[in-house]
Amino acid sequence: MVRVPLTPEQLEAGRRLGAAVRTARGSRPPADVAVAAGISPETLRKIETGRMPSPSFGVVVRLSESLGCDVQVLADAWSAPGLEAVHRRAG
Repeated sequence: MVRVPLTPEQLEAGRRLGAAVRTARGSRPPADVAVAAGISPETLRKIETGRMPSPSFGVVVRLSESLGCDVQVLADAWSAPGLEAVHRRAG
């Protein structure tokens, strides 16, 4: 099966999600957050760097729970054209 390439908009959404996760993680060690979310540290690293622009919704929910932030914060970052709303809601 051939995977359809992601659009530039989908790639940018992944970068915004990654930035929101990094912001919400703050100074917490990535490995601690990954383990709490039930994912590998490498998967968290891929999400935070935008190399995994479309993680499953379940992963996003578990990340929000392990980060102690409302899942809507991450969803907004994923769909919003900027992070201003994320910084307002996370801070």
